[in-house]
Amino acid sequence: MANHKEQTMTKGNIWKQIIWFSVPLLIGNLFQQLYNTTDSVIVGNFVGKEALAAVGSSGNLINLIIGFFIGMTSGAGVVIAQYYGGGRLDKMKISIHTSLWFCTIGGAVMTVAGVALTPWILKLMGTPPEVLPNSVTYLRIYFFGSIFNIIYNMGAGILRSIGDSRRPLYYLIISSLVNIVLDVVLVVVFRMGVAGVGIATVFAQFVSCFCVMFTLVRSKESYHVNLKEVRCDRQMLKRILHMGIPSGLQSTIVSLSNVVVQSNINSFGADAMAGYGVYAKVDNFTMIPITSLALAATTFTGQNYGAKQAKRIRKGVRECVILGVSYALFIGVVNFTFIGVFAQLFTRDAEVLRYATIIARIMALPGYVALVANQLYLGVVRGMGDTVKPMIISITSLCFIRMLWISLTVPLTRDIRFVFIGYPLTWAIAAVAEAFIYYRKSRHNFYLDESI
Repeated sequence: MANHKEQTMTKGNIWKQIIWFSVPLLIGNLFQQLYNTTDSVIVGNFVGKEALAAVGSSGNLINLIIGFFIGMTSGAGVVIAQYYGGGRLDKMKISIHTSLWFCTIGGAVMTVAGVALTPWILKLMGTPPEVLPNSVTYLRIYFFGSIFNIIYNMGAGILRSIGDSRRPLYYLIISSLVNIVLDVVLVVVFRMGVAGVGIATVFAQFVSCFCVMFTLVRSKESYHVNLKEVRCDRQMLKRILHMGIPSGLQSTIVSLSNVVVQSNINSFGADAMAGYGVYAKVDNFTMIPITSLALAATTFTGQNYGAKQAKRIRKGVRECVILGVSYALFIGVVNFTFIGVFAQLFTRDAEVLRYATIIARIMALPGYVALVANQLYLGVVRGMGDTVKPMIISITSLCFIRMLWISLTVPLTRDIRFVFIGYPLTWAIAAVAEAFIYYRKSRHNFYLDESI
């Protein structure tokens, strides 16, 4: 069934398959973060700290607006991986075309909603007046291209579901280089400020979207996309929604809690906003291997779940946890020790650097170990076809408990440290709950969905 571009993960050496699948994801995410980071480096050095705060603090709002559909692509990817692992290529074809139909409609809706709601949400978040104009400009331009982002994520998810993590890497490299070049031209040469950064990002997203869709349309393999067949199959849409809605709601609600967190950060002023933006860029780089490993664990679990290989899933999960925790300990020490050096790549402002250092040293140890456990068990349980329990766990811990913590501690202390102590605390709670769900499922009732 597999060819040189597909990778069945239902047989062979598990460790080798996980690594070979993860490495292209890792490199691809590295390039994606590189062009995101280039935005902040160029803005911070050539525009100013208010513009840096606007770009750096945009991530939570972006995730809130488009997070639901990105979560849906994750759920659809699990469905595709399960059909592929079980050899149900007829069902896989229907799921691919239905998923692309849904993402196209959703992307158009998100474009309109993002452009219309951006000023209102930014004001609701308490964005400082000196930052607000740049934030509105950047985010409105970004949301004009959100449909490209959503379709690319779905297309890349299709390729990863059949074990191909290399071509999404190539497309991210291409789009990253496009973004970097346009950043320099539009911001440094033409002095377009945050508008230039936004335009560069949208064009780069269009390039990656075009590349992945060109691949799917031109392919002669089992995952071939015929644009005339991109339509809604009601039964398949029902299955995709059953798998994807919990993931989408989880992403949206957790992003909403992060917007609340961002509002608390905003209350400490532009220096705190910029410091958090700088830390977030460094953190995104260091967490790339964890994100890649979690995606690999989801695909591995999905394919083997479809093939009904419970023993192989258990072995793969053990190896992923060992690898992930080892990396989390290593990178936690590195970030704790060298955050001051990394942060100076973005700014030399002493107060911004102080905030970045405070945040990083709270999050790094032992927070990263809790984060990796949370991400891995979340991915594994999703790959087994259960997205409802992870949604409930994530919403309860990463949203309600985290917001409760902040609402109780920050007004009393007026210390930004307490905003970030809530992160490792809630990661740990979620990780314990998700691990419990996985081990219970793997021992008592592994296959809940007999329709696969």
